[in-house]
This record gives sequence, C-alpha cells and structure tokens, in this order.
Amino acid sequence: MTTRVLIADDQAMVREAFSVLLGAQPGIEVVGTARDGTEAVARAEDLRPDVVVMDVRMPVLDGIEATRRITGLLGDATRILVLTTFDLDEYVYEALRAGATGFLLKDASGVELAEAVRVVARGEAMLSPDLTRRLITEFSRLGGGPGAAGATAGGAPAVRVGDQTGGYARGSAGGSAGGQVGAPVGLLTGREREVLVQIARGRSNAEIARELVVAEETVKTHVGRILRKLSLRDRTQAAVFAYENGLVTPGGDAADR
Repeated sequence: MTTRVLIADDQAMVREAFSVLLGAQPGIEVVGTARDGTEAVARAEDLRPDVVVMDVRMPVLDGIEATRRITGLLGDATRILVLTTFDLDEYVYEALRAGATGFLLKDASGVELAEAVRVVARGEAMLSPDLTRRLITEFSRLGGGPGAAGATAGGAPAVRVGDQTGGYARGSAGGSAGGQVGAPVGLLTGREREVLVQIARGRSNAEIARELVVAEETVKTHVGRILRKLSLRDRTQAAVFAYENGLVTPGGDAADR
C-alpha cells in the first residue's frame, strides 16, 4: 500500500529535497507541496494525503495552526508529521496539542524521515528520544498524573506524553476529548491494560508481541479494542490516557493496577 505525502515548507529547496528523498522511498508517493500554511490546508483538503510533513514556521499561516485546521477538516484520514529546525519544547507542545501525530527535527537523516512518515501513516506516534525525555520531565514538573490538569507556560492545557509518544489537545479540533481524563480503566481486561502500558512506552505492535509472547495480530486486536472502549482516536491518545490514569508514571514502571 502506497503512503501519499504532502510536503509543506516555505523554502523551495527544502520542498524539492524532501520530495526527491521521500519519492525515492519504496511505498511512498509525494502527491504535492505547499509553501505556506494556508496552501497546506487547501492542498490537504483537495489531495487527501495520508501524511502531511509540516514545517512549523511558515508565512501567512504557521504550521501549528495549519495542523489544527487539517486535523479538524480531515480527522484521522490525514496524519501530521511536524518537521522543524527549532528544538524548542513549546513547538512540540503546540504541535501535539494541535493534533500532530509526530514531531521530528530537520537534522534527522533521510532514512529517519522516511521511517517517521511510515510510522505516522500507521497511526503510531513519532517523537525523537531526546524530545520525549524532556516532555516526560515537563509532564512531571506540571504535576502530571491521574486527573491532573496542569498548564503550559502560555496557560493552555498541558500535553500529556508517554515514552516515545506524542499527546493530544483536550477538546481540540484534532481529536475527541471524550474518554480521556477519568475514563473507566475498569473497562479494560488485564491483557488490554498490559498492551496499553506497552503502547505508552512507545513500543510497536511487533515489540509488544515479543514482550507479551503473543501473535502480532492479537496485539492489533487488543489495540483496536482499547481505542474503542476508551473512545480514543489513536495510539497517541492511548499513551496519554495511560499516563493520566497512573498506569505508567514518568521515569517509573507501570503501576500494578
């Protein structure tokens, strides 16, 4: 199955380089480019790509707001991979709050970029390990935990993050707020809780299968049931739920619940 990609960046050389790089990868097709956020929203609505590789700083409309509008328009049909040279926490927070599924720095290798596109297209969260560690630290600083509210420096709801995961914006256009804070963990079976903890640790279905000694298809089934039972949009929100409900704690192991 081919992953269709839209590249949004205000620099022509970057757009061309990414188009060539990703277009040469098996199973990836670059269907279009955009030079600012407004054009990215229009082209995404027209082309319906599987993934948008989105720059943060663009004229007319920045990548954060463009992400928010695209996820509001297209929902799960289009995933957003934010790519930027700015290794700043506020960009990560804002991108994830806007509905992005992944965040990668522009100094990543071509192989890492292609793999990030594939990961995001599968609905899995993508964050570099360095960013993840800092976000977990911030999660702890803001009092992250069961039912914690927290706030970013700008006063917005804090993004909850799991190991190797992104987050969601509570009530944002990009995701459903239902089933997140205070959702009944008791709806999950013991095995589903185990799978949820592994998701929060950033593990793929194959890695979870090896850890729990089950078939990968079985893991996929459990993941689907977890999302349905908790009314969550994707694995990112599932990881967020695990942290907010104390199944996993920053810097610690899963809670024995």
